[in-house]
Amino acid sequence: MSEYRISRSTPESRGGVAFFAALTLVLFTLPWWDGDGSLRTPLVIVLLYVALAQMWNLLAGFAGLISIGQQMFVGIGTYGLLTFAEEWGIDPYLSVPLCGLVAALVSIPVAFFNFRLVAGYFAIGTWVSAEVIRLLVNDSGSLKGGEVRSLTRESLGGYAKETRDNVTYWLALALAVGATAIVVFVLRSRVGLALRSVRDNETGARGLGVDVTRTKALIWVIAAFWTGCVGAVLLLNAPSATSTSAFSVLSWTALVIFMVVIGGNGSTTGPILGVLVFWFLDEQLADQDTWRFIILGGLAAVMAIVAPKGLYGLLQQWKPLQFFPVRRRLIGPGVDE
Repeated sequence: MSEYRISRSTPESRGGVAFFAALTLVLFTLPWWDGDGSLRTPLVIVLLYVALAQMWNLLAGFAGLISIGQQMFVGIGTYGLLTFAEEWGIDPYLSVPLCGLVAALVSIPVAFFNFRLVAGYFAIGTWVSAEVIRLLVNDSGSLKGGEVRSLTRESLGGYAKETRDNVTYWLALALAVGATAIVVFVLRSRVGLALRSVRDNETGARGLGVDVTRTKALIWVIAAFWTGCVGAVLLLNAPSATSTSAFSVLSWTALVIFMVVIGGNGSTTGPILGVLVFWFLDEQLADQDTWRFIILGGLAAVMAIVAPKGLYGLLQQWKPLQFFPVRRRLIGPGVDE
């Protein structure tokens, strides 16, 4: 029997997975010991940003699809929830995956147009697509995007406020943990291997038999679905919106890009680190929105020049750690685990 084996895990990764599993369990129980909501309230936004950052990283970091139009799916999720819960009377929490489904469906014709573009033209195309959808929502008589729209107590299902707050928090936690799991599982699959080959050399990937369009489209639709769900939960967290806030490129795309660049683009852990940096700055500069944005953007620019792989790359230089390893390694006598 061979003394060698193939494995993805290392002692560090097993410890990392155990740590994140324990952290997830602690966060799940938070509503029971954070009575005043002082930690739960800011954590909802932080967790939703983790989900957005992981999805953008999946697109840009692993598929090479640099999108600056992800706010279109956030907005679709927001207005989808207003329609399902406010107009159609569907339970607001059951409406969340429906909003993701609508975003995924809309992403298909958007992809049909934008996948004909490359590099910077693709990025600009996604932004234009987002603006077109925002204008359509804004001018829609039924969606009333030009007005401030809110979820009423009836459309919120008549749930008590404490119940609403807890369920919204748990949904945000599920989206953050689920986004990270999706990235890891996709990268460990054959799709992930194809994805990285497309990112590194699209022509070469085609030559090896990779269906480039199908691979990109699959990841695009997955990211759209998850981002649409985030948009719905954002509305549950702050039950009012306008088309300007729901389709904000600064809030839901630019900030997310800064977080991923700071944390480490193209890594599974980097986006989490970037969101933690954002959380720290947000707490320190809570009353200075302009400076918060300037500092975060400036830090992202510096990191892009000095450390292109972000904080995670710097940590790797100090001590190579793979908390969520996706590559297989040879383990055996004379080979370090």
